[in-house]
Amino acid sequence: MNDQTPQKPPAPRLGEIGLSNYAPYLMNRIMGRYNASLRDEIAELGLTTPKMRALAVLSVIEAPLIRELAVYAVVEQSTLSRALDQLAAEGLVRREADSADSRATRVILTDAGRATFETLWPRMAEAQARMFKGIDEAERRAFVGTLQKMLANIRKHEI
Repeated sequence: MNDQTPQKPPAPRLGEIGLSNYAPYLMNRIMGRYNASLRDEIAELGLTTPKMRALAVLSVIEAPLIRELAVYAVVEQSTLSRALDQLAAEGLVRREADSADSRATRVILTDAGRATFETLWPRMAEAQARMFKGIDEAERRAFVGTLQKMLANIRKHEI
């Protein structure tokens, strides 16, 4: 017997696709520009990108475990731990043992941390608005929906 299963054609090479049509490249460029557009503002507040991301997540998710915060903030846990040490020393967050598991630690945004984030939020919103300039609401919702599906496709964590 001769196995005649159809062979899948090879994926096109990057040179054939081109950088301008390669989604991961475009996403990296967009996030690089977004982060760069906020760099001065976050530096003025004594923040770094990992600190900003942690404060942003903590402004909408109450008292996550450190491992959950690392996933949401898209920061390596070791980098996040150093950022949390600094944020705690500045009085912007506090750590508490988890009531269900004393080995786990939750992170809580303090009033000072919330105030710091609220100072930065208008700049973050402006940077996002610039990215969507000339894109109508329906296209924006469809794009965000596509991003959510893409994240679900590659998700490693349930959160």
